[in-house]
Amino acid sequence: MKKSFHLGLLPRIIIAIVLGIVFGLFFPKPVVRLFVTFNSIFSNFLQFLIPLIIIGLVTPAISDIGNGAGRLLLITVAIAYCDTVFAGLLSYGTSVSVFPKLIGGTSTSAIAEFENLEPYFTIQIPPMVDVMASLVFAFTLGLGMAFFGSPHLKKFAEEFKEIVVKTIEVVIIPLLPIYIFGIFLNMTHTGQAFGVIKVFISIIGVIFLLHIFLLVFQYCLAGGIVGRNPFKLLGKMLPAYFTALGTSSSAATIPVTLECTKKNGVSDEIAGFTVPLCATIHLSGSCLKITACAVALMMMQGMEFDFWMFLGFIMMLGVMMVAAPGVPGGAIMAALGVLSTMLGFGEQEQALMIALYITMDNFGTACNVTGDGAIALVIDKMFRRS
Repeated sequence: MKKSFHLGLLPRIIIAIVLGIVFGLFFPKPVVRLFVTFNSIFSNFLQFLIPLIIIGLVTPAISDIGNGAGRLLLITVAIAYCDTVFAGLLSYGTSVSVFPKLIGGTSTSAIAEFENLEPYFTIQIPPMVDVMASLVFAFTLGLGMAFFGSPHLKKFAEEFKEIVVKTIEVVIIPLLPIYIFGIFLNMTHTGQAFGVIKVFISIIGVIFLLHIFLLVFQYCLAGGIVGRNPFKLLGKMLPAYFTALGTSSSAATIPVTLECTKKNGVSDEIAGFTVPLCATIHLSGSCLKITACAVALMMMQGMEFDFWMFLGFIMMLGVMMVAAPGVPGGAIMAALGVLSTMLGFGEQEQALMIALYITMDNFGTACNVTGDGAIALVIDKMFRRS
């Protein structure tokens, strides 16, 4: 039997960017406007879906966490959340210090007005509820389900989640490369793509170095708490790191992460509890990436921002990340709502965020799962003391 060839999302996005740049050099304006029309309709559909994605993914995730009990759960959730927020703040501080030099002249003129071609027509698909209302509803419903049990409501929430996930897998993900292709086709046609690509490469390099620093910091902290060599601890987690690079999935890497965590001396009970839980709630690498990309795009767009705006965004992002694992492109899809409401991102910025984020998706996932091992070490030490 012949094996079917499957091209992953990352290669498809890269191909879409390259083809968009190449074809943008010679495609006539009427053809470019066809893709601008598709992007306009797709963007409206995506904006319609964002509140449903939040309700469908966040509600059962909050319910599942709320169903847990005990000090161990609360401590693990608190450490994972604080580490995710710390990663976002580290990313923000580095970005505002480094990116102005990297971006340089590629500021507002680079992308602020790249969508100057009008679509032939568009279809307005207004969301049924705004993003913040959907987030509050998801929290209220999720906590209520956890408190009261509500098996029928729980089943409905899980089935609704399956509908949302299937929509992402069957509709959004397959059309996403065409959407990205249209964005870069339009940018190249108007002469702004090459400046953006140059900045993208610089940003990716900085974010990769930040990932390495974050992992070293996490294991230095964990090593100090457990009284062991942090670099030896980190070295034993490398199989999990490289597995995550290949799978781009925290959930798929859980067996390897468990094995590596146990090799670091964590008890079977703590490893079996902490690693699967952290695969759901600890996404420091993803938060780091999204924050850095958001800062870079706001600088390029000439958008106003300050520390307090990003502090609120990062804290909310740490909560939204709970909905991300197990869903293709889950982190950036879950983040689109707060990107639009808290940072003011429109269609252009959201499309570029998706492209930039997915380009580094493997490294963010690898950072997430490797950091899970550091949290497991700390939890194991605390549990054994109690």
